[in-house]
Amino acid sequence: MTDILLFAAGLGTRMGPLVADRPKPLVLVGDTTLIDHALQLTQIPDVSGRVVNVHHKADQLRQHLAAKSVTISDETDLLRDTGGGLRHAFPLLQSDPVLTLNTDAVWSGPNPIQLLLGAWRDDMECLLMLTPRDRVLGHKGEGDFTIEQDGRLTRGYGPVYTGLQLIRRSALDGITGEVFSMNEAWIATEARGTRFGITYPGHWCDVGQPDSIPLAKGLLREDTNV
Repeated sequence: MTDILLFAAGLGTRMGPLVADRPKPLVLVGDTTLIDHALQLTQIPDVSGRVVNVHHKADQLRQHLAAKSVTISDETDLLRDTGGGLRHAFPLLQSDPVLTLNTDAVWSGPNPIQLLLGAWRDDMECLLMLTPRDRVLGHKGEGDFTIEQDGRLTRGYGPVYTGLQLIRRSALDGITGEVFSMNEAWIATEARGTRFGITYPGHWCDVGQPDSIPLAKGLLREDTNV
């Protein structure tokens, strides 16, 4: 059983007017909020505790999540970025490794969390879920990593990081300060040869800006087993 942190604390500035009256995780894709699309992925026996971090318009998220089986990691005092947010949530996460998931995407295909957990090995400190460029929608970047034959990752214009990973607590050892990106942990694990990745066999849509919403709706209309 593995605990998961869902990142929901960001400001969502790329969403423009859609976040004028709500936090980005409460933006609708179809009839479902982004945070609920993400939570649906966690409804599998392999996931135990669910933690959601909050900062921007936190009261709205608290109210929306009140009836759901989640624990809140409160960052209203300080927005800590992804790495800092994970370390701040460590007391609420019981497992090692832990899962982390961005809440601004939708998926079409097999459950990515199950695939990631099934690929985990003891020699890993972090395992990232990536999607090849030809199965990515709504993402404006050129790719994040290349995958070596042994599964280790190097930076490069290859598959796109989906915002889902499995990571050991030790990956954050030695990083100082309260506010830091997950990239600092990835750099450290690359140096130790413990940063790995796998590719997702379905489709993934980055819902980080308004023009991605129609793409995400179209993806959800397709046959899917997520």
